[in-house]
Amino acid sequence: MTEQLQAMPEDWQRALAIVAHPDDLEYGCASAVAVWTAQGRDVSYVLATRGEAGIDSLEPAKAAQVREQEERASAAVVGVSTVEFLDHPDGVIEYGVPLRKEIAAAIRRHKPELVITLNQEDTWRGTSWNTPDHRAVGRAVLDAAADAGNRWIFPDTEAPAWKGVRWVAVAGAAEPTHAVDVTDGLELGIRSLLEHRAYIEALTDEAPEVYVRDLIEGFTGNAAPSFGGRPAVTFRLFTM
Repeated sequence: MTEQLQAMPEDWQRALAIVAHPDDLEYGCASAVAVWTAQGRDVSYVLATRGEAGIDSLEPAKAAQVREQEERASAAVVGVSTVEFLDHPDGVIEYGVPLRKEIAAAIRRHKPELVITLNQEDTWRGTSWNTPDHRAVGRAVLDAAADAGNRWIFPDTEAPAWKGVRWVAVAGAAEPTHAVDVTDGLELGIRSLLEHRAYIEALTDEAPEVYVRDLIEGFTGNAAPSFGGRPAVTFRLFTM
């Protein structure tokens, strides 16, 4: 990352983050959320699944309970009190009109100006393959942000059309355009990911505190040279 990144827009009050799994937002993005909520902005989360296929040692029904609890605790650390689950099956989410409709309905309910999602591309910076769930949800979010503002698309949702989405910010994008200085949110971001302890302990033999700190400081530190030397969370920003 060599090109200089722009600062994220500041003239908004409500954001809605829509991702596939518990922990998707905590791998970096939560530090930005902590900064925003500390500024008095309202951020809500919508997750397509409960992450029930994410822990090999736990059968899915139990894993879903554990991961939901971890996600709610994780969100609370960074000032998010509204966490909704769409209950799609983990690992086999399908992109299509039904998913777009559910996400458009969520956008209409929450009325955000900024929508946040995760990398919808085939790969992570061209080096490792992205999961089908990330690709399906990320792409559906980008489409549904426009669907939500068209009253003739999905006219039967509970809330009416919402034309107020101004941007969609994609975290984890290969070619980011914008960033948030997370100097003041870094520790909360680390604490937020640490709430996913059952998931992390199943993922690595490394001590969770060491694993999480190294990971988040690595992500945010890698962005610093492109953002004035400050630890940052990066996004690819699309204007709606």
